Amino acid sequence: MNLQNRANYILIGVIAIVVAYMIGLSVGRGGSSESQASSRLTDLNTVTKDQFDPYWRVWQLLNDKYVAAGSTTPQEKIYGSIEGLASSYGDPYTVFFPPAESKMFNDDIAGDFEGVGMEIGIKDKQMVVVSPIKDSPAYKAGVKTGDYILSIDGKSTTDLPVDQAVKLIRGKKGTAVKIIFFTKGSAKPVERSLIRDIINIPTIDSSEKPGGVYLIQLYSFTATSPDLFRNALRQFAVSGDHKLILDLRGNPGGYLDAAWDMASWFLPAGDTVVTEDFGKNGTPRVFRSKGYNVFGKDLDMMILADGGSASAAEILAGALQENGVAKIVGSKTFGKGSVQELISVTPDTSLKVTVARWLTPKGHNLSHDGIDPDYPVEAATSTSAIADKKDPVMDKALQLLGNMQ
Repeated sequence: MNLQNRANYILIGVIAIVVAYMIGLSVGRGGSSESQASSRLTDLNTVTKDQFDPYWRVWQLLNDKYVAAGSTTPQEKIYGSIEGLASSYGDPYTVFFPPAESKMFNDDIAGDFEGVGMEIGIKDKQMVVVSPIKDSPAYKAGVKTGDYILSIDGKSTTDLPVDQAVKLIRGKKGTAVKIIFFTKGSAKPVERSLIRDIINIPTIDSSEKPGGVYLIQLYSFTATSPDLFRNALRQFAVSGDHKLILDLRGNPGGYLDAAWDMASWFLPAGDTVVTEDFGKNGTPRVFRSKGYNVFGKDLDMMILADGGSASAAEILAGALQENGVAKIVGSKTFGKGSVQELISVTPDTSLKVTVARWLTPKGHNLSHDGIDPDYPVEAATSTSAIADKKDPVMDKALQLLGNMQ
């Protein structure tokens, strides 16, 4: 298939998008089978009265002894109890959302929120920046992927759940939040006062590089990403370039279906993109290429990745790497390979619970170690290199593509 025919195919190709939010997130299906209900009842029957008595004793002691009488309502106590139940699983991504937090999370899905613009997570039991969002207050202030977050407005992040940290960081546009960061290799932590703003999440940029190389920079996996990616591929096809760089650095993920669809442009029908492993709770689900595969073997491709590449970005990178389509240049990815189901508990509360793990085509658990690059290259870190806009990762990818005939 020549370049013009590829361009036409990409232009008219039909993208099928299943509406399912991810940074590993799917929407709760609601309802349950009789066997599931029976299983839940059996589990509840294992809790004895003696085991549960301390709960009610503490409830009464707090009512009787706590200095600020009436400081919390029975409903707030119940919500707090459920939050504790969810956190007892030791998974930072399994969280109960009371009304205010539930609304905040739904605003996130809609992409409409005010804050400082950085994706955060837990790595090795410490709170870290997964990635600052391009052109956000955090990005402009010099916050980097991998920075540790030590405190937020004076509150330590030790044992602080991610959702609580997000609640502290969020706020009205124009207000400030003081965050203490620590960067590996630095002599001491740095406090930054970040001014909150409306956060607009960018999706994609593309450009031509010297030597017949086309660059696509993908910042997130949104509902519109497949169409935008298809258009970028069409531009690549008509440009006459024959080498492609896909930059996934600092991409924290998004919709699984976007990653699935994008991988399908490079893989024959039936090739595995990713497997959803439910463990003991169900049969694995394999996501296979839809078979667009417009480039076949006539493509030289590099993927740029780093510690800010997570979730859907890791799914796409892993699929193309392990199916022999592309080599990865940069550093190890974040390692966020779990999927969360968002379940409505009441009309204004919800539970986000980890229900599965993502496995690469060769069975690698993304949550364990992330993805190792084929060509490890450290990003520029010195002040002078950053000021000069040096990019050793990009330079290495261009060099490798330049050596390909």
